[in-house]
Amino acid sequence: MHETNGKLDASGMAFQALVWALMDEARAERLLSLTGLTPEGLRTSIAERGTQAAILTFLEAHEPDLLACAACIGVSPALLVKAREELES
Repeated sequence: MHETNGKLDASGMAFQALVWALMDEARAERLLSLTGLTPEGLRTSIAERGTQAAILTFLEAHEPDLLACAACIGVSPALLVKAREELES
């Protein structure tokens, strides 16, 4: 699921990370606050690479969240960082 035809599925990981982040109300509020997104803005821009990268950047900014999310979705924290880098390129 994290690779498609041998290529990293950065968008897929960002979507999984978003679902993980939204499972906790306090974390979801922190995501919106720190990214500057609103619920409506998130809904309308989630398909954009910049928004997806912002979600992963949010996780990188708080190592406990990065580690917990990575464990939950079954990837290494380094792979989430790599996904963010790909989305920003």
